[in-house]
Amino acid sequence: QVQLVESGGGLVQAGGSLRLSCAASKLPFSTYVIGWFRQAPGKEREPVASITWTGSSTSYADSVKGRFTISRDNAKNTVYLQMNSLKPEDTAVYYCAARHTLLTNYNYWGQGTQVTVSS
Repeated sequence: QVQLVESGGGLVQAGGSLRLSCAASKLPFSTYVIGWFRQAPGKEREPVASITWTGSSTSYADSVKGRFTISRDNAKNTVYLQMNSLKPEDTAVYYCAARHTLLTNYNYWGQGTQVTVSS
């Protein structure tokens, strides 16, 4: 069974940094697009960033451009989200998800990791 496991969340002060990891198992990792999403209390889940299987194409939400960087290591079946200059509004549960390159919907999801940014 495919599993995505996030790690690296925690409590950080505004302006600080965190690096999230998403480790995939039993997934043909190199053929999947991996995305990071987040959901804050009382808000809908929103996309944060995504990366193609080659790593050659990435996309970011406007709210995180210039602060967050997504990368992947296919040899380790792991995707990273480096988050710098964190703001209190970045506080949310962060999820990674996977979809096949040829599909549009994400069909595999991790359990989420909490990121809390204090002001």
